[in-house]
Amino acid sequence: MCAREVASKFRSNDNGVQNTLRVYCSEEAYSSIEKAVGVVGIGRNNLVRIPCDAHLRIQPKELKRQIEQDIAQRYVPCCVVAALGTTGTLAIDPLEAVAKICKRFGVWLHVDAAYAGISLLLPEYRYMAKGIEEVDSFVTNPHKWMFTNFDCSLYFVKNPDILTRICEVLPEYLKTKTRGFVNDYRDWGIPLGRRFRALKLWFVIRSYGIRGLQNTIRKHINLTRYFADEIIKGNRFELLGDPVLNLCCFGLKPNESWSQEYMNERNAALLYRVNQSGKLYLSHTKIRDKYALRMVIGQTYVEKKHVRKALDELLMHADHVVSNESGA
Repeated sequence: MCAREVASKFRSNDNGVQNTLRVYCSEEAYSSIEKAVGVVGIGRNNLVRIPCDAHLRIQPKELKRQIEQDIAQRYVPCCVVAALGTTGTLAIDPLEAVAKICKRFGVWLHVDAAYAGISLLLPEYRYMAKGIEEVDSFVTNPHKWMFTNFDCSLYFVKNPDILTRICEVLPEYLKTKTRGFVNDYRDWGIPLGRRFRALKLWFVIRSYGIRGLQNTIRKHINLTRYFADEIIKGNRFELLGDPVLNLCCFGLKPNESWSQEYMNERNAALLYRVNQSGKLYLSHTKIRDKYALRMVIGQTYVEKKHVRKALDELLMHADHVVSNESGA
């Protein structure tokens, strides 16, 4: 909404949304962006997905080319959404390069760091946010990897005056003598009423402390590396890319006689068996048309023994799927 109003010179709220605004993101960006452009009236057909490189990151050169092409065709570049950790593989878009493009063309830059943004608590991962000083807005979700009960999202905006300008509606019955002396948070978002989400986050921060949060997140990352090292021992599995933070994408080791389509079917059968067992739950994605299982280690109290049990379960079900190729 902020990007839309800036691009339309603050006319969309009053006159409706012009059908020339464009939003850009990578091919791997989260589906919520597609939903958002529909909700705010920009329209899904005006969402442009930019090709990714071999590491599934947005290609800045392609982004620049697309923006220049749209301007030539009299579209209005509205917003670029850079992913600091895509949903499928936790790919990190090159934020600094994207920020330079946005600054050159005067386009709002939003960073979707919904999951991986929590890792910026660790000094050794802050390189991922190089260029963040040029970002207009940024979101991350403590309910995903900061041990806070659902729902709790953090939205940062560089210029809060833009946010309050587009959200403020002031009928007589909402006027108070404190106006101008305190932040009226009803003007900082869509709903008039607000749940006290900050309180549960405050309790988590007070309980763990910064060091406690950092130590727990590091433990999850180390356990993921352990999982990645162990899962490829033997002849059952292969990694489908290096593990990123606390995510590991993997699948059954290819059989020379299997087509890619059949390989995908076997991995889907394995996922079904694992999830039906009730012992652990995995999700999946596709990486360059390869069906990939996704192990995410981020539960608050997870220990190495739990990861070991998960490995044993995976090996057991993999043996069944490979030896019984005719069915799940």
